[in-house]
Amino acid sequence: MQLGIRLHDTTKLPFAERIADVRRLGFECGHLALAKVIDEFPTTDEALTPGLAMYIKNVFAKNNVDIAVLGCYLNLANPNKEQLEKTVHRYMAHIRFASWLGCGVVGTETGAPNETYTFTPECHTEEALQLFINNVRPVVRYAEQMGVVFAIEPVYRHIVCNPERARRVLDEIGSPNLQIIFDPVNLLDISNYQDREAIFAQAIDLLGPDIAMVHLKDFVVKDGKLNSLGCGLGEMDYTQVLKFMKERKPYIHATLEDTRPENNQQVKDFILKKYAEV
Repeated sequence: MQLGIRLHDTTKLPFAERIADVRRLGFECGHLALAKVIDEFPTTDEALTPGLAMYIKNVFAKNNVDIAVLGCYLNLANPNKEQLEKTVHRYMAHIRFASWLGCGVVGTETGAPNETYTFTPECHTEEALQLFINNVRPVVRYAEQMGVVFAIEPVYRHIVCNPERARRVLDEIGSPNLQIIFDPVNLLDISNYQDREAIFAQAIDLLGPDIAMVHLKDFVVKDGKLNSLGCGLGEMDYTQVLKFMKERKPYIHATLEDTRPENNQQVKDFILKKYAEV
């Protein structure tokens, strides 16, 4: 495992200083969401030139930090055609940029069939799934053309809400350039978290060969809701997930989520100890 962190969870610093600080903290890779990490220069679609890519690539390389994920978490099921067109354009700009950066994957979640990207029962319908598949297809084809891996992240409150639906998307698209970001906690909800070990086992069984990278976080149940937080601060047992990573995915990128600058070392030490023990 190459352990990293979601970069916008780290101490806010100028971009180059931030990446140097990430390495100083002992992380080997990062989840890069451009607009959330960089504010000293624009990261609009037109700003994503080969020159900017090479500048960013060199900053990471200088600090021996990989770009595990170039995040572009926009709604590919937006029913507003004008907004959807802008979203697809943004995805393609990120995919093109990723080809110059040499990053691991361009990552996304799978949206909701409304303009507000909010959970409704319609998210889990067959119609919503087919809408997402239809809309993601040209994005994946573009990823193929650019030699980039596009990875979807199943999330209970989004359209691709469980391992079965994720498997259907992979099979219907049928492309080696479409893979999976495995975030175990994102498969959970207040309605199913007590079955989490079976859910994780199913995800590994159905999606294991196509898992490109992993997100690691924890959860607690409070006031009837599932709340996520840094590893080791909640109810998760990581044995099954870490065993899968160790046995089947050598040197896989894994990034911590929902940490804070004041606890990221505690969380890092916790998960590395657990990984060594499995």
